Amino acid sequence: MLSQPCCLNTHLTCAVCIPVFLPLTVLFLICLSRSPEASLFQWPPPLPSTDQLWDPLAPVLLLGWFALHAVIYLMPLGKVSEGLVLRDGTRLKYPINGFHGLCISGVFLMLLLGLGAPLGYLFELLLPLAVCAIAVSFLFSIYLYIRSFWAPSYELALGGNTGNPLYDFFIGRELNPRIGDFDLKYFCELRPGLIGWVVINLGMLMKEVELRGSPSLAMILVNSFQLLYVADALWNEEAVLTTMDIVHDGFGFMLVFGDLAWVPFTYGLQAAFLVVHPQTLSSLKAAVIIALNGIGYYIFRQSNSQKNQFRRDPTHPSVARLETIATATGKRLLVSGWWGLVRHPNYLGDLLMALAWSLPCGFSHLLPYFYVIYFTVLLIHREARDERQCRAKYGLAWDTYCRRVPYRIFPYIY
Repeated sequence: MLSQPCCLNTHLTCAVCIPVFLPLTVLFLICLSRSPEASLFQWPPPLPSTDQLWDPLAPVLLLGWFALHAVIYLMPLGKVSEGLVLRDGTRLKYPINGFHGLCISGVFLMLLLGLGAPLGYLFELLLPLAVCAIAVSFLFSIYLYIRSFWAPSYELALGGNTGNPLYDFFIGRELNPRIGDFDLKYFCELRPGLIGWVVINLGMLMKEVELRGSPSLAMILVNSFQLLYVADALWNEEAVLTTMDIVHDGFGFMLVFGDLAWVPFTYGLQAAFLVVHPQTLSSLKAAVIIALNGIGYYIFRQSNSQKNQFRRDPTHPSVARLETIATATGKRLLVSGWWGLVRHPNYLGDLLMALAWSLPCGFSHLLPYFYVIYFTVLLIHREARDERQCRAKYGLAWDTYCRRVPYRIFPYIY
């Protein structure tokens, strides 16, 4: 009887603390990456001056970037796909043109570079841009919370309508907030923040060119690996329609801040670190790191593709012969292929890639490994959420699956 209130109190504490703690963490990490020591345990920590936190160019660039991708979202490019069936029996339609957005952004950036635009100035703008992204995240989340009270009950997320304003603001009340056909959550999930991460990385590379005449091999690897990751996500954009973020989670501060501020300004810490702390890589070390990233990418892509294909069409030849377990819901659980190796092979591939992104930065500092450490904790937590939801949904069938596939992420380890 005591566990439920305790759990609710824990969630509420997180909902109160995280909107304060995470924005400060973003700014702290950016400051650390630019400091000579770059130590997570440096005391006192490097604190920015007021002048370093603000540049009038930052909000212009940020809002212009959002506007550019909103226009691309509305352009008749690519195909239109349907999401999963909602509680009212309907399916929403989504434009699958995120990869077009990446390509258009690339052409635009090449034009700017050809015209002599100082893209390396993004290094100086990192803090002001992060401050603006954080401010936009708060304002946008307030708008989403207020507008959710005009949404029908069947359009609310099951976990975001508790009646506690702080928690509901954080987790998100409305499942699929839209302005006309413009889906706000879907737009933010893969476009301005994810592509913005690539642009920031390119800015760090150009800053290194300004300082040293050419980009280092370490910087090239970091940019290439992370560009591949983003390009893959956008090329396979349709797969996001079956993810927990789109299907289950409301659109509140947690996802807004994650999409618009956390991803672009913390996932690319390695590139920012390398500007101030250059590293030398031998050909052998580079080959090993490239191989690790390739293995991680292969596991990540193949397992995700298998899962998405099975969800959309279990009779497709690529998945029809895989062994499955029947559930009381009428759905079946994959128990062979990649999903017979571990319960979350896509997480395994993700973590191998995350490690490959950090290794070009050497071992002299812990900061470049922040992402892989954070991501490990995040995926273990997300895996626990998946387990609870699947056990509640599939019951005995899930217990059978867990006995058949005992390891969660790492074979023979976890």
